[in-house]
Amino acid sequence: MKKLSIAIGLVAIAIAGRAQSTEMNQKAKLLVGKMTLEEKAQLVVGMGMNLAGITTQTGPVVGQTEDKVPGAAGTTYAIPKLGIPTTVLADGPAGLRIAPFRNGDSSKSYFSTAFPVGTLIASSWDTEIAGKVGKAMGAEARAYGIDIILAPALNIHRNPLGGRNFEYYSEDPLVAGKMAAAAVNGIEFNGVGTSIKHFAANNQETNRNQVNTIVSERALREIYLRGFEIAVKESQPWTVMSSYNRINGLYTSEDPELLTTILRKEWGFKGYVMTDWFGGIDPVAQMKAGNDMIMPGLPQQVKVILNAVKSGLLDEKVLDLNAERILAVSMQGPSFMRIAATNKPDLKAHAKVARQAAADGVVLLKNESSALPLTSGVKKIAAFGNTSYDFISGGTGSGDVNEAYTVSLVEGMQRAGFSFHPALEQNYRAHIKAEQAKRPAKKFFFELQAPLPEMNPTEALLAEAAIESDIALITIGRNSGEFQDRKVDNDFNLSGDELQLIGSVSNAFKAKGKKVIVVLNIGGVIEVASWRGKVDALVLAWQGGQEAGNALADVLSGKVNPSGKLTMSFPANYADVPSSRNFPGKNLSEKEVIGALGIPMGKASEVVYEEGIYVGYRYYNTYKVPVAYPFGFGLSYTGFSYGPLKIESQDGKGNIAASITITNSGKVAGREVVQFYLSAPAKSMDKPAEELKAFAKTRMLKPGESQTISIRLSPKDFASFNTGASAWIAEAGSYTLKAGASSADFRQQATLSLAQEVVAEKCNKVMTPKVAINELKGK
Repeated sequence: MKKLSIAIGLVAIAIAGRAQSTEMNQKAKLLVGKMTLEEKAQLVVGMGMNLAGITTQTGPVVGQTEDKVPGAAGTTYAIPKLGIPTTVLADGPAGLRIAPFRNGDSSKSYFSTAFPVGTLIASSWDTEIAGKVGKAMGAEARAYGIDIILAPALNIHRNPLGGRNFEYYSEDPLVAGKMAAAAVNGIEFNGVGTSIKHFAANNQETNRNQVNTIVSERALREIYLRGFEIAVKESQPWTVMSSYNRINGLYTSEDPELLTTILRKEWGFKGYVMTDWFGGIDPVAQMKAGNDMIMPGLPQQVKVILNAVKSGLLDEKVLDLNAERILAVSMQGPSFMRIAATNKPDLKAHAKVARQAAADGVVLLKNESSALPLTSGVKKIAAFGNTSYDFISGGTGSGDVNEAYTVSLVEGMQRAGFSFHPALEQNYRAHIKAEQAKRPAKKFFFELQAPLPEMNPTEALLAEAAIESDIALITIGRNSGEFQDRKVDNDFNLSGDELQLIGSVSNAFKAKGKKVIVVLNIGGVIEVASWRGKVDALVLAWQGGQEAGNALADVLSGKVNPSGKLTMSFPANYADVPSSRNFPGKNLSEKEVIGALGIPMGKASEVVYEEGIYVGYRYYNTYKVPVAYPFGFGLSYTGFSYGPLKIESQDGKGNIAASITITNSGKVAGREVVQFYLSAPAKSMDKPAEELKAFAKTRMLKPGESQTISIRLSPKDFASFNTGASAWIAEAGSYTLKAGASSADFRQQATLSLAQEVVAEKCNKVMTPKVAINELKGK
């Protein structure tokens, strides 16, 4: 009964926090009315992580920090005389990033659970597991005294080289929006908040503080804003984080059309907006735009705002509104409600959630001759590749987590009852230790260290392993993070050492009639088409958090039937990627830009989104470009058959209900992801060949068992954004709804029609590009 009471209480807190928004707004207004001008300015500037030692051109940054929770990203400003406490903000796309130890005392730990990265969570296509991870993460935040988690991140995978793609969900905005909404609802179930980020069109790390993203209104609305729109409308996050970049000339944190017209007026967002850390240049413009809080907060910014109000440049009413929004949200958090931190999260229970999520997001890309699951005859494994032994749990930067442990693939398989070739294991562990000792110390904690060089075993050791082992397992590892994008050579493409390793292992083991399995321990897409023919099975494990090794063992052994599917396309070559022609843009000057407060902002640069709406599968399907693996692809240890796609109801205006029955036609229990795509007429606007409009995942189906999946589509699902009309418009004509197992595997379809054009939603004419864009047009 105790656990049930706690759960009911947390639900009540979450519901009350949203239901009482009007009351919170009134209380916030009264409190702001009692503040001095200086206190208002302090509140909207906020406070940051410990900035000791940072010096700008205007002098050292001093005193703007409060380490209530060591290692947290920042706090708000406290005003004790009014009963306003500081609230704590912590990084958290894959788990809380806080300091594991405090005050130099390593005898007591404050570890957080490292959950799978966002790309893996999305690969499950399961909003329920996304919500479950969110609930666990939110419970951890509450236990540690965190008020707002700076997550989830849902920017689009515009290009496979994006350095932070591992934090993000997909190349498709529907998947990104649905997953983000589920995560937000899960986290906020605990009475703590979220900050969905990075709003918006933040799709690269190169010159991220200074790059001007030039993008059409249609591409912006359909691709780069759509996921945020879904997340805001379906979960109402407490806060939104504006991004570093400019869009069509304006910094996002200084753009009233983005933050006020679209986010608040069109979408109905009720919370507050904060900058990314050191985002934007002009504090006054940020206040006017509706960017309520500037982080991590510098004393100089407070002075700029005070002077602007006193000189008449900034209306104090604007400052009042920004402060009211911050307080209305803060009042719902644990700090304001005087809920003491226990510092005792249920890490064991959360580890179980992490393990389940990591297994659910594994994607089986290839499985010839039933190489997987491993049969009872496979006992001893020869494990190759550094990351078989030193697994990468997640990316670097603010997406990193201070977890207590990471279970490697070898450790997970050993716990599942498998053994490993001892001499090979000893050689790898010695190699890894020696190479790690050569690494220079990190210059700063976000630094991404170069990968260790791969060890190529001697011919004698390889021959011995092929004779004495039952199977070969090769792990290919990749990592990335903040501040830099990935490269094509030796990253997207495998290195020469990796290709040599795959070739030599494959030759040795196949000569003995034994199979070779490759596991991809990666955070972003890599090239596989040129070498996958040499291996029997290809398993995409992503970066599965601290329980990754156990989760992989569950899948490889057959304890868990893989049900993950790709939320992005795997191109055959990097040159096939539509944005490869202009990613990450060009420098407009070689001079370093210095911000108004003396902070280096990078080089002036721009990137033009010439591919327009043709991102990922929208491009490959429309232009008929072959890919290595299509969006939505993923194999299973069983098979599924699709019954007829039935249109249950339609009103001729774009409101429809449809259903399809899925049957497990194989020999083991499994789950299927059913994807629904729409092909639309292209009369006044060009259209992609297909666009994802809905998806659902079946329950665990036993062999022969069936489940009927039902969906509903609205007029906006049929519509495209018409720039001339500033509206979402569904053209009259014939539409085809397709149900399938990937964007290239449609099993059933049905035809629909609209007798006349439908205006699904009128929008404001905003965020117009200042220059002409030579965009791709559909075929």
